[in-house]
Amino acid sequence: MSKLPAARWTRTAVRHLALCAPLLVPLATHAQVSDGVIRIGILNDQSGPYSDLSGQGSVEAAKLAAEEFGGKVAGSRIEIIAGDHQNKADVGATKARQWFDREGVDVIADFSNSSVGLAVQGLAAERKKITLVAAASSEFTGKSCSPYSTQWVYNSYSNGHGLAKLLSKRGYDSWYLMTVDYAFGHAFAADIRKTVIESGGKMLGEVKFPLNSPDLSSYLLQAQSSGAKVIVSASAGSDMASTVKQAAEFGVTRKQSLAAPAVFITDVHSMGLKSAQGLQFLTAFYWDRNDTTRAWSRKFYERRKAMPTMTQAGVYSAVRHYLKSVEAANTDDATAVMAKMRQLPIKDMYTDNGWIREDGQVMHDMYLVEVKKPAESKAAWDYYRILDTVPAKEAFQPLTASACPLARK
Repeated sequence: MSKLPAARWTRTAVRHLALCAPLLVPLATHAQVSDGVIRIGILNDQSGPYSDLSGQGSVEAAKLAAEEFGGKVAGSRIEIIAGDHQNKADVGATKARQWFDREGVDVIADFSNSSVGLAVQGLAAERKKITLVAAASSEFTGKSCSPYSTQWVYNSYSNGHGLAKLLSKRGYDSWYLMTVDYAFGHAFAADIRKTVIESGGKMLGEVKFPLNSPDLSSYLLQAQSSGAKVIVSASAGSDMASTVKQAAEFGVTRKQSLAAPAVFITDVHSMGLKSAQGLQFLTAFYWDRNDTTRAWSRKFYERRKAMPTMTQAGVYSAVRHYLKSVEAANTDDATAVMAKMRQLPIKDMYTDNGWIREDGQVMHDMYLVEVKKPAESKAAWDYYRILDTVPAKEAFQPLTASACPLARK
């Protein structure tokens, strides 16, 4: 083999490396993102009782987040896809499995149904895929928690326990539960029941009804006959709206107070201020809270002709934070991205002081609001009066009380 002088060999090697460099750089870049695309699935109720509070509005919220990055992150295109789980856990799990195994989906967000979300969260953990949960069961960050999951908006503790504690302090000491009969309602009922009893109050009864029930009259009559000072509609979406409207028709609220732990601005819009006035509840987001929330919400309104719910705002925030973390990690590897998600503060129009706790709970302030009277509303969607801010550490269950194994590590 011929020998080159050292100086000439060095010049030759440099020329060869320079020729190879253009080939090596793209390979290194694409190796960081599994298939060259950051694919985000929005899985929720697109056609049923939760479609207004999540549905296509959550898809548009996710697109707004992607557009802030110019449609690309870590050198890869961002793609948003959507699916309707029809409020069936098996349908949702099948769709998620297809997305993960065949369509290269990196993360699934929203859910809007706790039974579906819990089914998919377990599936995602097996595949080391990320879920950004906007459903309500406390189980997501409890015994069913996952190192690849976060719960973004609210849960049965923040809105069930929080509401029961607030009303108990105001002298409501006898309660009756109207519970939608699946994981969402069961979780809220459990947290409310526990808090009422701990506060010295009495539970006078509970009735369970099927999801998406059009006629709740028989259940309301049972609640009315109990004589409880407060009747709680442990439901959401159209079920909660139907409860409030039918309670007004039956005159329930003339002698008894009606409370609902999970109320969305689309519910109030559907019910109308005449039916919903005076209703108090906790929310994670209100479009008219400050200049930043107003500016983002107007962008959303241009697309949907409706102001965003706390779920839709939460989906935007979750997707945006996920993309920021992909950018920081320079990869779509779920373990690396989750590490960045936990490390980076959450600062956006949704919250300016948020963070992700060990159990996956996204910590942010909540707001006690009251629905305005018709005469107090100055324009369409001018529905809430903010009464108080509940700091994150007071709004959510203490980490020491969490059943999540990750909280004990």
